Amino acid sequence: MTQGVATTPVKQFDVGGVLLPRPFKIRRFGHFGFNVDRLDDAISFYTDLLGFRVTDQVNLFDLVPSELRAMVEEVLTDPRLIFTSNSSDHHALMLAHRTFGTLSGNDRSAKDNTLSQITWQVGSLQEVVDAEAFLRAQGVEIARVGRDMPGGNWHVYFFDPDDNMVELYYGMEQIGWSRKSRPQEMRYRAFSNVPPLPQMSEAAEIQEALDRGIDIHSGWCPSETHLKETEDVGGVLLPRPFKVTRLGPISMFTERMQEMLPFYTELLGFQVVEEAEYLGRRIVYLRSGSEHHTFVLADKELRSRIGLSEHTSCLSIGMEVGSYSQLRAAMQHLLQQGHTLIDGVPPELYLGVDYAAHFRDPDGHLVCLYYYMEQVGWDGRPRPQSKRRKVTDPWPETLAPLSDTYADQTYMGPLG
Repeated sequence: MTQGVATTPVKQFDVGGVLLPRPFKIRRFGHFGFNVDRLDDAISFYTDLLGFRVTDQVNLFDLVPSELRAMVEEVLTDPRLIFTSNSSDHHALMLAHRTFGTLSGNDRSAKDNTLSQITWQVGSLQEVVDAEAFLRAQGVEIARVGRDMPGGNWHVYFFDPDDNMVELYYGMEQIGWSRKSRPQEMRYRAFSNVPPLPQMSEAAEIQEALDRGIDIHSGWCPSETHLKETEDVGGVLLPRPFKVTRLGPISMFTERMQEMLPFYTELLGFQVVEEAEYLGRRIVYLRSGSEHHTFVLADKELRSRIGLSEHTSCLSIGMEVGSYSQLRAAMQHLLQQGHTLIDGVPPELYLGVDYAAHFRDPDGHLVCLYYYMEQVGWDGRPRPQSKRRKVTDPWPETLAPLSDTYADQTYMGPLG
């Protein structure tokens, strides 16, 4: 599906007292979902191996009216929707069967759309509501708007020119030291339309639940007793010798660069940091904050030429670990667990990152583990290529610091 994108907005919007060209500001890459053929293997890969934990599970058959269940059962092979997280966010990665993508329309135009959604966080509920009206006025196809449960995040879903489902959200449920998510009985505060403003606070929701006699401590809690904590990670025992501390960047192949770029820059506000070329094909790096990039668009003709799986338009999903030593340990750990290091991924596809290890998940999605992301200063300029670290093979045991080494390491809370 191809969508028209309006020219650069000239109207100025008041976003928290600052005038911007759109009524919202994307703050970070929030979460994403994969639709996979091998769901159980994917759950094991991302949880047991990479350290995400299951925070909730939904049976999709239970969410449809009885008169539609037979139709849904004809399409959906496995009704499980699995929510996982690497932090205090209720979810960072959602996993569902590939047929969920068919049911929800993720692959309605292209069968290689294996992402259920690409999600970006904005700063307030007001921004979500204003974004919905703004995008609709620009001719963007809106999928749905309201508030998700589980997760509690207020959102607007819409389609980009490649028919990827994109979400802007605010207010993700945070899971504390008890590891328990919001109980089922508190999901009555879900919305399936544009919410009237203002809404009650989370604190008021909790008090209302208590007044209703709801046990607010009865939510989902992960069971990880099968995992043995044997690895010393910065002085903390974990089941694996590393911790994923940051999600993203997300990199996508596209055949519609001329439409996707203005959609994400002019309409959504991303900034182009730099461009690269490999085998004569274009690669564009975009950021939403001080990171070198949080989003990459690459010419889809590169996919087969560099040997990546043609079942998905997702080039890779980045996952930052806590240190360079953790990255080296993670690489050895995955190799010992029988996973193959994917050599030959050209560095032009991950500029702004120096040392990185690439592996495939059970369905063939490429995962990029790294420890360092170049930071961009106030003037928006990336580090010149001549000033970047030269990656050597074999990897050294230690590295000299760069001016922005560990500058983006802001993981909140304990590692495990």
